[in-house]
Amino acid sequence: MSVQITARYLGNLRVQATHGPSQAVLQTDAPLDNGGQGAAFSPTDMMATALGTCVLTILGLVADRHDVNIGEATVSVEKFMINEPMRRIGKLLTVVTLPESIPVEMRMRLEAAASKCPVHQSLHPEIHAPIEFRYQ
Repeated sequence: MSVQITARYLGNLRVQATHGPSQAVLQTDAPLDNGGQGAAFSPTDMMATALGTCVLTILGLVADRHDVNIGEATVSVEKFMINEPMRRIGKLLTVVTLPESIPVEMRMRLEAAASKCPVHQSLHPEIHAPIEFRYQ
């Protein structure tokens, strides 16, 4: 299956992207430390966002399959940029918070599934991308 995303440069380091199937639109802006205004997600912010939302989606799929309520699970992804040998993402620290009521045997299944999300599996091996779980 393929999905086409089209993008158009708007000037001033801003880009507008359109999702082909839904026609949903989003804009990106370069970050302040790279000459942009930081007025929207940067492309590398979108990568961190993709990781976090992918992890939650996979957790939702597994939870639904096993009739487990993950409530309003949350994810936080902290992105760390590096400059050597070139400017790129060096680390994506992901913290998932799930309800404490999830049974221990299900926790293990959810945690194993999270790291198998397609975005996590697509990251370059030099990007340190641990996923931490908290139950509250």
